[in-house]
Amino acid sequence: MCRSIKTLRPPALPEEATGDEIRAAALQYVRKVSGFRAPAAHNREVFDHAVEVIAAATEELLAGLEVRGQGTRAAAG
Repeated sequence: MCRSIKTLRPPALPEEATGDEIRAAALQYVRKVSGFRAPAAHNREVFDHAVEVIAAATEELLAGLEVRGQGTRAAAG
């Protein structure tokens, strides 16, 4: 996995992850999986769509996680 993707939940991150942090993690994931740091023009739409879908899935994941001693988190973003 891409080592530059940081954990976005407590206790690694003391506050709720921001939308920018979630999108940055999604972008790193798509870059790693696709093998492209920046896509060619003909791949831009599918690349950007993947980032948005993964960011949304990440927000949903973080919102539903229960961290011991902290309960369920409120919706991220």
